Amino acid sequence: MGLINFLKPKNQLEEGGRTSAPVQRDEGEPEKNCPNCHKDIPLSRLWANHLVCPCGYHFRIKARQRIRMITDKDSFHELYWEMKAENPLSFPGYQEKVETVRMASGEKEAVVCGTARIGKKKCCLFAMEPYFMMGSMGSVVGEKITSLFEYAVEHRLPVIGFTVSGGARMQEGLLSLMQMAKTSAAVKRHSDAGLLYVVVLTDPTTGGVTASFAMEADIILAEPGATVGFAGARVIEQTTRKSLPDGFQTSEFMQEHGFIDSIVARSNQRRYLAEILKMHNGRAEE
Repeated sequence: MGLINFLKPKNQLEEGGRTSAPVQRDEGEPEKNCPNCHKDIPLSRLWANHLVCPCGYHFRIKARQRIRMITDKDSFHELYWEMKAENPLSFPGYQEKVETVRMASGEKEAVVCGTARIGKKKCCLFAMEPYFMMGSMGSVVGEKITSLFEYAVEHRLPVIGFTVSGGARMQEGLLSLMQMAKTSAAVKRHSDAGLLYVVVLTDPTTGGVTASFAMEADIILAEPGATVGFAGARVIEQTTRKSLPDGFQTSEFMQEHGFIDSIVARSNQRRYLAEILKMHNGRAEE
């Protein structure tokens, strides 16, 4: 029996909370409008369903919230937490912008790295932060991810990654673009060591992150409806002078064309990843 069939969600609720049941709310409870079904959903219901609307729309989720959702309780140990972006090119206003998003996101940089257990299996883990300059990749993001893969090689651990990014960080110029090659080299050394790398693409995963470590995993998963691509659709249409098909650059389109192995709803990701890690290394962890 194939891996995808073995791990297929058991029911519709596991596929992202899709249900035709009416939305119930307490009077005065805070709500959030869903851009897909355009309904106001009680925040308590969204949080209970990992920020997934009953219609199946996946809202963006902070890196640490995702880590808590995926990993075994109290198993996450953060690495490289002290690294933070500077202003290597003295780009006007960059330092002020970084300080603002640090306060808003609560993170020093656009990726959180560490070790954890998923289904009692130890792994290295990184999760990109959508609320830190949309997960853009600068020199520190590249350094943290590269260091994590090097740690994984040293300790013989698989890597699980969650990507969300608008691409390379323009305020760091060539230093940002260099991270594509640096992270790709680290992924290759990890692969040459015979170790597993699984990535989950979330909305959006674009630009230099897509062109490097996001699409280099042994197993590439994605959340439903996620935007995955390199250049934006408008740029592609203007360059090629051709209209793009409906749903272009969605995770469903990418799976249909062989770029993604499976689409996994957020509510099912922990079980899915635990099964993959178990299949990769079935012996009990110490």
